[in-house]
Amino acid sequence: MAISTLLTRELGFSDVVEVRSLDDAKDHLLERDDVSIAILDLSIPGLKAAMGLRALRASFPETKVAVASTSNSKRSIISALESGVHGYLPKNLNVPELTAALNLILDGGIYVPPSLADVAQVPETIMGRSGQYSARSQLTPRQMDVLELLVQGKPNKEIASALNLGNGTVKIHLAAIFRYFGVSNRAAAAIASARLREPSPF
Repeated sequence: MAISTLLTRELGFSDVVEVRSLDDAKDHLLERDDVSIAILDLSIPGLKAAMGLRALRASFPETKVAVASTSNSKRSIISALESGVHGYLPKNLNVPELTAALNLILDGGIYVPPSLADVAQVPETIMGRSGQYSARSQLTPRQMDVLELLVQGKPNKEIASALNLGNGTVKIHLAAIFRYFGVSNRAAAAIASARLREPSPF
């Protein structure tokens, strides 16, 4: 109800449809091609976590998809983002935070919750595809600053403002970060950064 009210009162949506299951959501998306965003509760019947989200994104590639959940588990967040959703909305976000998150998603960004921000600091060394690399030799201090703000879900304009950089410079730093992690987008870079802090199974 909070998100529905926010969409109509704060973000100007004239039509918000609430459904009770993943199948209902799919049926509605099949009937209409003007849905700007689909926000799914991870506890919705029929949604089998990443598998269901991947299938939904593949079926409706033009629709922005976000998930809402009571969980702040890094594993849950990473799994959802890896499935291709445009944002993970913890239910403990306050109204300004939720409004900012939805605006970011609607503007074409990927919302990564603040609970992933504490993994932005890359360790001294990490294991890459072809061996061990020094983070210090691969990412400059400024690139580390950009990565930290990226993990917080900040769009390029806000990163540029926070670090007193030009938009073009931010894009150059992002390209370097993407190359470093071997990824092609912001969400994947945030996920790769988060995985560096996951405890080793050994």
